[in-house]
Amino acid sequence: MDTTPTPDDLLFETEVRQFLAEKFTPALRAASAKQAAVFAEGALAREWHRILFEKGWIAPTWPKEYGGPGWTAMQRYIFDRECGLAGTPTLPAMGLALCGPVIMEFGTQEQKDFFLPKMLSGEHYWCQGYSEPGAGSDLASLKTRAERDGDDYVINGTKIWTTHAHEANWIFLLVRTGREGPRQAGISFLLAPIDSPGLTVTPIVSMSGEHEVNQVFLDNVRVPVGNRIGAEGEGWTIAKYLLTFERGGGSAAGRLNAQLASLKRIARSEPDDDGGVLWDNADFRHRIMRLETEILAIDWTERRQIASRGTGEITSNVTASILKLTVSEAIQRLAQLTSEALGPYAAVDQRHALGMGANEDVVGPAYALTPTARYLNTRAATIFGGSSEVQRNIIAKAGLGL
Repeated sequence: MDTTPTPDDLLFETEVRQFLAEKFTPALRAASAKQAAVFAEGALAREWHRILFEKGWIAPTWPKEYGGPGWTAMQRYIFDRECGLAGTPTLPAMGLALCGPVIMEFGTQEQKDFFLPKMLSGEHYWCQGYSEPGAGSDLASLKTRAERDGDDYVINGTKIWTTHAHEANWIFLLVRTGREGPRQAGISFLLAPIDSPGLTVTPIVSMSGEHEVNQVFLDNVRVPVGNRIGAEGEGWTIAKYLLTFERGGGSAAGRLNAQLASLKRIARSEPDDDGGVLWDNADFRHRIMRLETEILAIDWTERRQIASRGTGEITSNVTASILKLTVSEAIQRLAQLTSEALGPYAAVDQRHALGMGANEDVVGPAYALTPTARYLNTRAATIFGGSSEVQRNIIAKAGLGL
């Protein structure tokens, strides 16, 4: 397939760059540069969401009929790449990128009319209730139970690693509504307000010092049957549909290339053991070049994936798993190399200078601020969204027929 940008694509690229030059202000750039977590913290995410919403660009992958911009696949790729290269805030994916497409595909018209506009505007801020203390990669073993009581489900159980639950006002949940047949047959997909009586959010502070994930406890939480997406027991099918977006629904190459450029700047600045700079070390430079080759392969895989699908379509499970596997491992290698390049600055705890509310100076050069926190944070990249072992199994079974 042809992935060469057309003249219209090049005009759109110029439009995106002009928009970022105007709207991604120095204040927003400074705030975004202090972010080391997977997603930008709530206040920053909301501000950038508002700016994109006002432009009509908040949901690049949504069909125009639901409020998307109606972009081509190449335009979506260009937008993701330019935002990544510019370092814009990474918006939480749980609503627009995950739950939104599920509601479009499986929701009733009433559910679409209620939820989708509020996702677009930012009135609803979503989190994902999938993993449990005993059900992570083996998600079908989840135990959170939803018992039917008239027009409600009564939910009891717990969810863990719930990203931005402390910021969100809605959560989508996989719950067990039946025990007959295979484990996957008794799972349903529900939507619940975070302020529901009996729902408690408990923070989990990561080893990087950031509060991004949480544990959610559900104690007799009542959710209307009307908040169920799809039929009762159809949750596993919906979950698999959603995971193709989580694992392969966007473009990571822009942000990877921006961080790679930062690594090269550090290597050209930090001293090596021979009186020169790290960039002069052939072995270290070789490791950077190998990583750059991997990122180039990711970039072209994303281009082929994006060019092969139309608006509203999704990538295959195999391609999604390949991208999830390669991107998450490239993220970790990039964080590892950057930490090594920093030398003694990598041992400094910089959390006092991270985040929008920080007003203390960085210890060392400005580029020393985020790498250690990012290195610690990215240790989970090969676990969340489906571990690397799970991705390899999917590729082996579905892609290689093993």
